[in-house]
Amino acid sequence: MRPPIAAEELAGLACEHEVESRLILQDGASEHWELQHGPFTDETFRTLPATHWTLLVQAVDHWVPEAATFLEQFYCIPSWRVDDLMMSYSSNGGGVGAHYDHYDVFLVQVSGRRRWEIGRRCNEHSPRRTDTPVMILSEWTSTQHWVLEPGDVLYVPPGVSHNGIAVGDDCMTCSVGFRAPSHKEILQGVADYIGETLNEDLRYTDPDLVPQANPGQITAGALEKAQHILRQYLNDKDRLAQWFGSFMTAPKYDENAMDLETYDLEFVRTHVSAGGCLIRNEGSRFAFQEHGAATWLFVDSRWYPCHEIQPDLVKILCAERTIRPTHYARTDAHLHLLVDLLNHGSLYLPD
Repeated sequence: MRPPIAAEELAGLACEHEVESRLILQDGASEHWELQHGPFTDETFRTLPATHWTLLVQAVDHWVPEAATFLEQFYCIPSWRVDDLMMSYSSNGGGVGAHYDHYDVFLVQVSGRRRWEIGRRCNEHSPRRTDTPVMILSEWTSTQHWVLEPGDVLYVPPGVSHNGIAVGDDCMTCSVGFRAPSHKEILQGVADYIGETLNEDLRYTDPDLVPQANPGQITAGALEKAQHILRQYLNDKDRLAQWFGSFMTAPKYDENAMDLETYDLEFVRTHVSAGGCLIRNEGSRFAFQEHGAATWLFVDSRWYPCHEIQPDLVKILCAERTIRPTHYARTDAHLHLLVDLLNHGSLYLPD
């Protein structure tokens, strides 16, 4: 199996300031662990020990088109659930220790070999080592194990403890993780989103208030009024749909904070009329909802109701990385949408 990126290129990415990367080193004899955060330098890699270290690079698909293409193999699962493609390179004996994740993960061996050990399900109460800079379970026993070779895939459900150890050098693994917001994040997110749209004139009221025996009592009727306030917003499917689409397309990193070129309608019209394509930014998230007769588009937390946009264009934007002019009618409404996506950095022009 060919890795989506060579080991040397992965190390090069880890030297870039914009890329999230880590080095984990283990002393096999003393069980001492060390964690270093990138960006790294060539000197960092020249001075690494011969064994027991792992380089982790997050969101490789954001920076390498071949990695983004590799990730498309998992789009049998909704793309808005996919988090990113993390890649690791380990020397012999390298790993990150026994741990568990809160989300589903597919582990794809693309070079070398790695022994994966699986243990019991864990949660926040499972004991962890307090003397390490990385989350390692202190009480852990392997119940099953496999040695993965290039092309092998291991699926690990949320909460299942696992431990990967490189068997030999040149061990490279692709880790496909999925977004799994906690109930806390969902409740806080909905509350913040709805709260920002409300004005201060909307207040708790009790016009039917009657005298009660003890002024300190919170009655069942008062609680029912509070529940009614919450229900009227949570039962508003339009608001909930807007929040969910925006929340689940929030980009992993604020990559679009950089200076962007500004395009106008005539430039884009000329470009596509000449057969020019547009490319989806590898770090952008696109999703859509069929909302009654309308189709809503969500891109990097932005909401496009798309009243004048044909559903075919919206679905192409969400399904294809290369947007060709044969995919859509060149109406002003369509071109205005493409201009906005270009100016936000969600689309870009091919070289």
